[in-house]
Order: sequence, then C-alpha cells, then structure tokens
Amino acid sequence: MDELKILKEIMDSIDDVPTLDKMPRRALSDKGINGPTSAHVIEEVHTPFNYEYITFTTGTSAFQNIVGVLKYEIPERVKASHKALSLSNVKKGDRLLVTYPPLVNVFSKEAIESYGLKWKFLEKSSRDAVIYSICRDGIDVVIGESSFLRATIEDAKKSGLIKYFPQKLTFITAGTALDTEILESIKGVGDYQVHDLYGTQEFGWICLDGIPLRDDISLIKSGTKNAFDLIVGGIPTGDRFIVDSSGHLCNRAGKIITYSKERVAKEYECIILETIISSRTTVERVAKTVLRSKSKIVRVGQDIKLSSEKNIVGLKYYDEDEIHVIDDKTKFLDDIIMGQLDYQSHGKKDPVWTKRS
Repeated sequence: MDELKILKEIMDSIDDVPTLDKMPRRALSDKGINGPTSAHVIEEVHTPFNYEYITFTTGTSAFQNIVGVLKYEIPERVKASHKALSLSNVKKGDRLLVTYPPLVNVFSKEAIESYGLKWKFLEKSSRDAVIYSICRDGIDVVIGESSFLRATIEDAKKSGLIKYFPQKLTFITAGTALDTEILESIKGVGDYQVHDLYGTQEFGWICLDGIPLRDDISLIKSGTKNAFDLIVGGIPTGDRFIVDSSGHLCNRAGKIITYSKERVAKEYECIILETIISSRTTVERVAKTVLRSKSKIVRVGQDIKLSSEKNIVGLKYYDEDEIHVIDDKTKFLDDIIMGQLDYQSHGKKDPVWTKRS
C-alpha cells in the first residue's frame, strides 16, 4: 500500500491537472447575462477553451442552434456595439435596462463595460417588471423586443404609471423585426427615441436604423425588386432586406429597411477561392469550424489558391452559374481563420482523451 500512497502524493502534487472544484468557471455573471428569462433553464456545461463563450440563436421559427464566439471576433463586436450605442445617442454612465438577458451576448459584456454603461435586468420577465424598473431605477435606455416594449408603453399609459417615467428615454428594439406601431406609442409622452437594432448571435450587431455597423457588410441583389441579401464578412446571414433611398423610419439616412426582413428560401453556396492559409487541410478545418460554431456551410474551392495575400470567397446559388466574388469585405471570415490557426497552435489537450490516428 505504500506504493499507492506514493502514487496519491504524486497525483495530488500535479497542479496543471485540476480537480472539479479547481476547474475554471464561467457563470452567467461572468458573461454579463445574469438576469431572469422564462425561455431558458440554467445548465452547466463543459465549454472548450477555444470559445470566448457560447450562446444560442433566438429560435424564432425553429429550435435554437448553439453558437460559439471566438476571442478573435470580440474586437469587431465591440466596435459595432459602440457605433450602435453612439448612433442611439447613448452616453457613458447611462443606465441600461436589458429586458432579455441573452442580448448581452450579441454585444458582448466587454462592449457594454468598455462603453461605460451600467446595465441591469428585470426582477421577473414581464411587462409589469419593465414598468416598475423604469419608474424606480432611473433608467435611461431600454433594450428589448419591439412588440413587447410597445405593449409595455401602452400598459403604462392605461395604468396611469406613464407619469412616473423619466422625461427622456431611449428604446432600442432588437431580436425581431421592428413593430412600427411603437413609433406611434411614444408620441406625446416625452423626449423619447426608438432605434431599430438588427443583428444575430452568430455575427453580433449588424445595422442600426438601416445603417451598417461593420465595414465588412456586402449586399447582393436578389431577384426581387430592391431586395438584397445581406452578407457579413463573406458569410451569408440568410436574411434579405429592401434597400430604399427614402430611408428607414427611425433614421432616413439608413437605407437598409431592416423591418422588411425575409428569410432567404435558398442560401448561397459559400466557396473559399483564395486564402492566406498554406495548407488545404487547414482550410477544410476552417470550413468545419464555421459549420460547427455558426451553423453556416462553407466549402473549399477545387482550385483554391493557397498562401494568397488575402482571403477571397465566392457566393453562388446551387442551381446557378453566376458567382459573386467578395475580396475586400471578409473580416468576419478572417477572424475565424485566425481563431483556427491559434487553436491548432495552442489547442488545449486532455491526457485522458488523446486521439490517435
């Protein structure tokens, strides 16, 4: 038994192999999403180190997909979030009420913190709780789904509690297409603004009031008059919008009418034509990473040019020959490629789960 005692002492002395209580933990508060929601259960999972955090699509019309966010994506998410807040006239030190906690994952906690906002959640996920918080907590900005916020404003009017609302208030609507009736609901109440924020868990925030928030957004004309498919960093979002010179209802300078959103019936085939990567095997791994973390299909071109100066993708429908080439707005894909290269260089390994070829 002395041998077992020695083995136990050796085992206990190894610090780089954690016990369960020593494993790093990323709680809801670490992600800045520690608020109540009726649509979720809190579940602990083993999350790989290569993800900055995991989240889920909203599941508006189908089951939610898991989304992995890489650390290389965070700077662009922060830039887009800061631009959205600035265009909404949100100031450092403002108090933000988040009605649906997972929306923080689209910003990223880092974006809200670095902008200097103080954010809080509802005590319960209900319209009454929104009214109570706005009246009590000195709220400057509210973010949530537009129909829910419109109904909340109408409830406050009917109950007479609207008189306790602050004189100045900004509503940022997100998550679903803008319910345009909210613009009528705020009339005559106070110095209120409504902004229409469009984005996804996969890509982060994309447009505010029809104005692009990222530099890598492309629009491809569809068969429908004035309708365009929206592409982020070379990857199709699967969403189609009207682009109109008359402008967005919330800001006439914005030309992408985000409340006209339609899901694309057939998505583009996304093909990597050129890449900075020197190995085809690594490019194929990038394609798998995009599929697994974003649920977007990316293919590797048969005649792909490796070791190129930049990444170039081609988009085409499966039943058409025309290819739309994107060679200067691929930042989103670029960041995923950098994440893949980093993962291959510094991948976390567990000695009890070693795969041998």
